Amino acid sequence: MRVALAISLTLMSGVAAQAANIKGTAVVLRALDKVTATTEDFTVEIGDSLRYGSLTVDAVHCEKRPPEELPETFAFLKIHEAKLDGKGDQSEPETVFSGWMFATRPALSALDHGVYDVWVIGCKTPEIKLPDFDQ
Repeated sequence: MRVALAISLTLMSGVAAQAANIKGTAVVLRALDKVTATTEDFTVEIGDSLRYGSLTVDAVHCEKRPPEELPETFAFLKIHEAKLDGKGDQSEPETVFSGWMFATRPALSALDHGVYDVWVIGCKTPEIKLPDFDQ
């Protein structure tokens, strides 16, 4: 019995080979305006920003898992909201979200806003060039 337990623990403790995540060049976002009930999809290059209503979405980083693993796309976003100061002038933008969003689990880490929802749809990655074996 102990031998079987020791063997099974040894087999389970083995390190599985994993491929590295694929770093993206752009993040694909979907935005919902709850007032008008309209959605739009946007592709934002990493390092760029998207203006959507009173929000500014900064795309900091995105990755997705390699094809041989369970699918998951995740992105690090910073979302700021422009507000008026009560005199008609814009005040300093307020950070309303800063963190990782996951495509398969949007509610896990979501933007909590009364008017807008923003969530990750995908991550654009560079094309992988396969060798030409016909030569």
